[in-house]
Amino acid sequence: MQKRYLIGVDLGTSSTKAALYQIDGKLISDASVEVPLFYPKPGVVEQENEDFYTSAAQTVRNCIESSGVEPKEIAAIAFDSQMAGVGLVDENFHPVARFDSWLDMRCQPYIEMVDKDCGDLVTKLTGCPPTCDHGSKMLWWKNEQPEIYRRTAKFVMPGTYVAGRMAGLNSDQAFIDYTYIHFSGFADAERGQWSDQLCSRFGLDIQKLPKIVEPWQGVGEVTVSASKTFGLAPGTLIAAGAGDTAANALGAGIVEPGMIFDVAGTAAVLAGCTDKFVADSKFRALLTMRSVIPGLWNPLAYIGGGGLALRWFRDHFFNTLHGKKLTSDESLYSEMLHLAEAVPAGSDGLFFSPHLGGRICPSNPKMRGAWVGVSWSHSQAHFFRAILESVAYEYAYYLHILRELVPDLKLFEARVVGGGAKGKTWNQIKADILGVPYQRLAGNEFGTWGAAMIAGKSAGVINNLAEHAKKTVFPEGTPFHPEESNHQIYKPIIEKYIEMQSMLNTFFIN
Repeated sequence: MQKRYLIGVDLGTSSTKAALYQIDGKLISDASVEVPLFYPKPGVVEQENEDFYTSAAQTVRNCIESSGVEPKEIAAIAFDSQMAGVGLVDENFHPVARFDSWLDMRCQPYIEMVDKDCGDLVTKLTGCPPTCDHGSKMLWWKNEQPEIYRRTAKFVMPGTYVAGRMAGLNSDQAFIDYTYIHFSGFADAERGQWSDQLCSRFGLDIQKLPKIVEPWQGVGEVTVSASKTFGLAPGTLIAAGAGDTAANALGAGIVEPGMIFDVAGTAAVLAGCTDKFVADSKFRALLTMRSVIPGLWNPLAYIGGGGLALRWFRDHFFNTLHGKKLTSDESLYSEMLHLAEAVPAGSDGLFFSPHLGGRICPSNPKMRGAWVGVSWSHSQAHFFRAILESVAYEYAYYLHILRELVPDLKLFEARVVGGGAKGKTWNQIKADILGVPYQRLAGNEFGTWGAAMIAGKSAGVINNLAEHAKKTVFPEGTPFHPEESNHQIYKPIIEKYIEMQSMLNTFFIN
């Protein structure tokens, strides 16, 4: 029977999504379920490894059953998953502790320790400055929970755990694909291997680190037992998969140097695309992730609450208009955006700092939000437009660093996805500030399609991932081109914003 379908599964922080696709990218069916987070004490955030497995099984089974597709027609499956947390398994691939979420801050003392000891070296080798990621977490387990560390055979990602369970792997077969290793704290990312130098420096047992593989490497086949749970045919190929940001970038067709990827969601993420590995040792703002595509890199940075800042303002300051409460979020946002359009570029001198819960890139957990330049003439519309502009100013700061690291990089297109991509106002503001055309994309799900393409490459039904991504990603509407007059207005304001952030950073550190 001809293999005509692919499955991609996104193992997110709060939900798992699965989607069944034709090889040409047509979505046949999808499904999602929520995944719980556990907060046993302040600062501790955990998940059950088994919840990743059961939620993946449920969504995959629902996709297949609702589609009417014969399981034997599915060529392969691959997973993408949240990137900065870490799981621990024993020699039999059983969890020895709950999954240590990227939201968990128990490791903060080890972030500071690593940074003080050799922060520049970690940044240079991994492409990522010391932060709340695998490295600081593994050191926490080593030093704070030595018995659990002793029982740990391998540290793994959620995608590894689910794929390993499906394929019946043992700990010696555990893997991590190369799109995650900037978050490892112990990798030589440019060479794609573990760093003996860093492991020796901090006494981390390198044998507890899984083998590094290409995203499309076949890691096993669905066992008879797993086939009954997932609804897949026994023997279905399982590919290694990728980190969620890398899978989303592939699914959105970010496969050429000079492209920009904007994930306008709860967190606001901006990723570039280069053909050079760069380490931001000077500013420590950019994290350099390997692209799924060999030879390409995605330097990225993000605001912890970009889209969340809009919701905060909506709920606390804009929830009632003209004495009448609007009945839906969409109508409320629409009204807010309409009013913001009437405010001139630069919000008449009003600035907003969007780091209400701390700044992530560069890291300053003590930082908080701020309004600067408030005058009697500023209205609610000014305050809302200033929030929209602040995210774009932050993006401009990231691109300023990227251009310094890669002077010959020519930025030619930004592709935007997520809830914030829908309206024209914010896209136009970003285009005007960054000086780059902004293009929305058709569809809502790019991570599962990126994972599915990786599965297709593994199965041999997709030859060239970059070309296939180009052919299967479609623009929605015309691009938002920068308005030159506004771009010239914004140029000096960007410099003022960067200066403001520097002053606020100093204020909140002291």
